[in-house]
Amino acid sequence: MRVCEEIIDNFSISYPLERLAPMERVLFIDIETTGFTPRSSCLYLIGCAYYLAGKWRTIQWMAENYDQEADILKAFFEFAKKYRYLIHFNGNNFDLPFIVQKCQQHSLPYHFENFQGIDLYKRISPYKFFLRLPNCKQKTLEQFLGIDRKDVFTGGELIGIYHDYVKNPAEFSENALLLHNADDIKGMLEILPILSYYDLFNQPIRARKVQANSYRDVNGDRRRELVITLTLDQPLPRPVLTNANGCYFRGEGGEAVLKIPIFEEELKYFYSNYHDYYYLPAEDVALHKSVAGCVDKDHRFPASAANCYTRKYSSYLPQWSTLFKPFFKRDYKSSELFFELTDEMKRDRQAFSDYATHVLSMIASTY
Repeated sequence: MRVCEEIIDNFSISYPLERLAPMERVLFIDIETTGFTPRSSCLYLIGCAYYLAGKWRTIQWMAENYDQEADILKAFFEFAKKYRYLIHFNGNNFDLPFIVQKCQQHSLPYHFENFQGIDLYKRISPYKFFLRLPNCKQKTLEQFLGIDRKDVFTGGELIGIYHDYVKNPAEFSENALLLHNADDIKGMLEILPILSYYDLFNQPIRARKVQANSYRDVNGDRRRELVITLTLDQPLPRPVLTNANGCYFRGEGGEAVLKIPIFEEELKYFYSNYHDYYYLPAEDVALHKSVAGCVDKDHRFPASAANCYTRKYSSYLPQWSTLFKPFFKRDYKSSELFFELTDEMKRDRQAFSDYATHVLSMIASTY
């Protein structure tokens, strides 16, 4: 069994890892195998990164032949017992189940029940389209963040190299196998700032400034928009510009701006208990029976769900679930929801912070 240890000099993580777990209790893990199925494939390398005495370090256990698979498993779990948190990239779907099944094959009593797992892939993949990424592979995230790696091989290409190494051990093959895994481990440390986009959707957002702007659209018509300037809890490593449903988001560094259209029109508020109302077609309005009882019977009809409403001309903002009540619609069957931009809300900074979170969630889920 080959054991390789290295200190990563002059390196610091530009993301507050303490948000996830205490640094001294964290172990980053990545494995290399000869296939996807544990029953017919070999686990030949386990690599980890850890923080000790003010420096980040890596340790790798490589099986120099197929018979050393159990040896690297034992060595890894002996080393890992000092740690509480495992950080990995898609390890929930591959690395950890693969290791567990290999332990079962070798009748080894190891498992991950005492560890708390943090899957970087699982945290960032819901925002792939928000970031306009073609996929969420680790190398793609590294490229997005401008991170270069020395390794030139893919995991698939290394399968043949490992089989050749077992038959014919050579320094080139060994270095290629170790380098690929080392770059994967170090890459996980370097892509941690990508979690700033996860934080954007999962940490409280603060509306620092709110204002209404007027502008002319391409047809020369006057339009209004709400502009919310946000202070981000964690700076974004790369600028992001995206839009959905007429809303625009631009984020750079520790600040972001949301632009949402303001609709100035007459909308309808629909009463849910329409059985208690009459509809007055001449006025195109519904009135409660206690009020409309004196109206001539020829000018009133029992209200239905579709015409049990009152109309109001005002300034409205869109919403994609009932964040604010009362909510308004253009028509009964319309799926678009709105709420009134009242004077009371204009003075409520927390309401705008909540609304910004709501709009961001819509943008992220639209693609």
